Amino acid sequence: MPPPPSRPSLNGDIGHQGPHPVAQTVRHQQPYYRGYSSSSSASLKGCCCCLFLLFAFLALLVLAVVLIVILAVKPKKPQFDLQQVAVVYMGISSPNNPNPSAMDPTSASLSLTIRMLFTAGNPNKVGIRYGESSFTVMYKGIPLGRATVPGFYQDAHSTRNVDATIAVDRVNLMQANAADLVRDASLNDLVELTVRGDVSAKIRVMNFDSPGVQVSVNCGLGISPKKQALMYKQCGFDGLSV
Repeated sequence: MPPPPSRPSLNGDIGHQGPHPVAQTVRHQQPYYRGYSSSSSASLKGCCCCLFLLFAFLALLVLAVVLIVILAVKPKKPQFDLQQVAVVYMGISSPNNPNPSAMDPTSASLSLTIRMLFTAGNPNKVGIRYGESSFTVMYKGIPLGRATVPGFYQDAHSTRNVDATIAVDRVNLMQANAADLVRDASLNDLVELTVRGDVSAKIRVMNFDSPGVQVSVNCGLGISPKKQALMYKQCGFDGLSV
C-alpha cells in the first residue's frame, strides 16, 4: 500500500520541505548585487574615457586654431641692430705708474664706460614681446662687464630705440692680456673689444605667445683711448628659432 501522506505539523510546516524561503531569496539576490556593482564600475570607466577624449579634442582644436593663425600671419624674426656707440670714458691705469707708455703690464687695469643705442624693428602684423636681454663686453674673450635691458612690448610695424650702458671699473686682467692691452693702448691707440648678447622675443597672437625667437648680437668695436672715441664698429646678427 502507498505510504500515508505527510501531515502538517503543529507550526504549519510540512515534513520534508525544501530550503527555507528566506534563504532561497538571499541566494537569488546575491548575483543581483554583483551585477549592479560591475555595471557601475563599467559606467564610471566609460565616463572617464569620454571626458579624457573630450579634453584631448579641445586641446587639439585650440592648438590647430593657433597654428592656422600663426601660418596666416607669417611671423618674421625681429630686427635688433646696434646703431650707435658712444665712448663715455676709457682709461688704463696702474697703481705703480699712471702713464700708459711706462706702466707695468702685470698690474694694468681697465676702466670703461660705453653707451650703446639699439634699434628694435618689428616687421610683423602683430606685436612682439621681448624678454630681458643682457650684453657683455669682452677683451680677447675675457668678460669685462655686462649691461641688462628690461623686457618690453613692441607694437606691429613699429621701430623702437633701446639704450644700454656698460660700465667697467678698474678690472684687472691676466698678465698676458694686460700686456696686450697696454701695447694696444700705448703703441696703436686702438683697443678692440667685443660686445655680445642674446635678445629673446615672442610673437603675440590672440593672447597666445608663439615659439621663441632668439637674435644673437655680436659686434666688434675699436676704441681709441687717447681720443676717447669709437674708431670702427662691425656687427653680425643671427636669428634663430627656438
